[in-house]
Amino acid sequence: MSSRSHLRFVAILCAAPVALLAQTGRAPRRLVTTPIDEGSLHRLAGNTRPEANAQNDLGAVEDTFAMDHMLLQLQRPAETESAAAAAIDAMHNPKSATYHKWMTAAQFGAAYGPAQSDIDAVTNWLKGQGFTVNSVYPSHMTVDFSGNAGQVRQGFHTEVHHLNVHGQSHVANIRDPQVPTALAGIIRGVASMHDFKARPMKSARAKYTYTSQGYQTWALTPADLATIYNFTPLFNAGYSGAGQTIAVIEDARLYNTADWDTFRSTFGLSQYTGGSLTLVQPTASGSVACGAPGTANGDDGEATLDAEWASASAPSATIEVAACASTRTTDGAVIALVNLINSDNPPPIISISYGICEAQNGAAANALFNAAYQQATAEGISVFVAAGDEGAAACDAGEDGATHGLGVSAWASTPYNVAVGGTDFSDTYNSSNSTYWGNTNSSTYGSAVSYIPEIPWNDSCASQLLASALGFSATYGSSGLCGSSAAQQYSLLSVEAGSGGPSACATGSPDSDGIVGGSCQGFAKPSWQSGLAGIPSDGVRDIPDVSLFAGTGIWGHYYVMCFSDLRNDGAACTGDPSGWAGAGGTSFSAPIMAGIQALVNQKTNSAQGNPNYVYYQMAAGSATCDATNGDSGACIFHNVTQGDIDVNCSGSQNCYGASASTSGGGGRRRGGGGGGGAEANGALSGSSNTYSPAFAAAPGWNFATGIGSVNAANLVNNWPTASAGANNN
Repeated sequence: MSSRSHLRFVAILCAAPVALLAQTGRAPRRLVTTPIDEGSLHRLAGNTRPEANAQNDLGAVEDTFAMDHMLLQLQRPAETESAAAAAIDAMHNPKSATYHKWMTAAQFGAAYGPAQSDIDAVTNWLKGQGFTVNSVYPSHMTVDFSGNAGQVRQGFHTEVHHLNVHGQSHVANIRDPQVPTALAGIIRGVASMHDFKARPMKSARAKYTYTSQGYQTWALTPADLATIYNFTPLFNAGYSGAGQTIAVIEDARLYNTADWDTFRSTFGLSQYTGGSLTLVQPTASGSVACGAPGTANGDDGEATLDAEWASASAPSATIEVAACASTRTTDGAVIALVNLINSDNPPPIISISYGICEAQNGAAANALFNAAYQQATAEGISVFVAAGDEGAAACDAGEDGATHGLGVSAWASTPYNVAVGGTDFSDTYNSSNSTYWGNTNSSTYGSAVSYIPEIPWNDSCASQLLASALGFSATYGSSGLCGSSAAQQYSLLSVEAGSGGPSACATGSPDSDGIVGGSCQGFAKPSWQSGLAGIPSDGVRDIPDVSLFAGTGIWGHYYVMCFSDLRNDGAACTGDPSGWAGAGGTSFSAPIMAGIQALVNQKTNSAQGNPNYVYYQMAAGSATCDATNGDSGACIFHNVTQGDIDVNCSGSQNCYGASASTSGGGGRRRGGGGGGGAEANGALSGSSNTYSPAFAAAPGWNFATGIGSVNAANLVNNWPTASAGANNN
């Protein structure tokens, strides 16, 4: 053990008694200490969507407009927050008396929630404004309440307006809500007063090629996954997820549960006993918030791929599709998450493949995710979240070019979740396909013969590897790939790459919509994110943690899925799977990593909480290999050192090399018409004065892929077992 690691454990051990004091029943400090005066108001900063502006405004909704299941996020006294964080550190420290002694939602709420008198003050005030308090979740940190737009205007001093955003109708509060100053200490904000939803981290299979020799693919099937990432020894030894449950969080139901069965039978997963599919509408104690979801405009595709590929990596596990309908105020995936972790029997593993950048998500919603994942970790739940599909430009999702500078997904940037990034394979770039793929498929459609060296997943013209393959010496500028006709021909003007970057706007609010600045600050760097070369000394949480393949086909590789909804880019699941639906994105890598955790939990017979404590400790050892050189057989992690996640850009925010005539321009939403290399021909950079790709792979930890990808068998077989006498529930 290094002296640095030793000092960290000493710090945790010293903090543990503080945490234990909070569990003795000592009442938390009251935060509501003065009478509520409606004439003295406090603005809840960072609680307005950037789209709620004059340009999009269509006027106020009717006062009777229903606002169902808004989520009011509370906050603890600072000392209680510190105690909760210290307690979680201790739960992951093998030397601690509380190692793996997980808590229930009710226990966590009782130990680390705000004072009951403060909660009563909030709920009584809501009722006094005419709202219905549907439930206070057992965590004591979130209140579900309903009302109408008139009550929102009267109680929170903001209006709800109709909006037209990119031709789509929305509703949202038009300015930050306000509450009586007496409640400012206990209320963090309203997590949602709008109907904007997070984006699924799924990217459609590419229908183009970057060469002129024709389009050839080596699509990824579960059998290929097992070979490349070394699942096969685990499956042969009986570790395939038996007895484990993985919940995938959704806002939509599956289009057809038969797709999951077809996927498993076609690819040989049904040979593993115990694997099952369960559809649930999670309900917390006393909650009435989870409505039955529909297919939610194509999000049934996200639910399908999550369920199928979690099963691909843990074929004997129960896959639980936990889905709730969205309301006019709250994303159904958020409702499902909060209800699930506050239910009587939550699963030990959760996977989430949605996200939105911190600066757009808002301070209250950011706080909700931090608190929810923190609570889940204290319950022993391992939470895996897709890092994102926008490179380092999470606030420009869906655009042709980045204009908002650097940003990361709020759903993935907390200290209490594993952020899973995306890689691609380098065999096509290196002209070595025949080395890694056989000429024929197995009976379960596998053709990969070994681990394949990896590069970051990047479909943008700002990718240095794509520029090199197409004969360009630079990515940016009018003479670079992004300024060329090739960028348009091959659809490379896109904010589409595996995501990474520093947390920068988890708290506070930006001065400009969606651009980090103003009072923005990132989540603090967690204790476990240390010990590896490359981790910045920036004081904030950096993502991703680990990565897996997420390519969409630009290098000839993508994921196959059985998704038969023809209205939403599906395909009939008949005949050769080469004709089935295909896609990529970190939506795939997150549930696959969740499946690997199911194998860990099965082998150790123990829930593990936040796996990052172990990942980073393992990676600091000697079993990390350079992904460029392949897998020696002893690798636990494959450190990706070649390539980048840089995307094209325009404007003045972290953009280098854009032409002067377009330096003030903005990217266009993909599919919105127009476009052209001159509109977004810069490259996202850590500096506006020099070219510093945001971000490049490098030895050690890096923003492009984190620690890198994993050798599943070596990860599981080297996982530390719980100490004698520990509570392994």
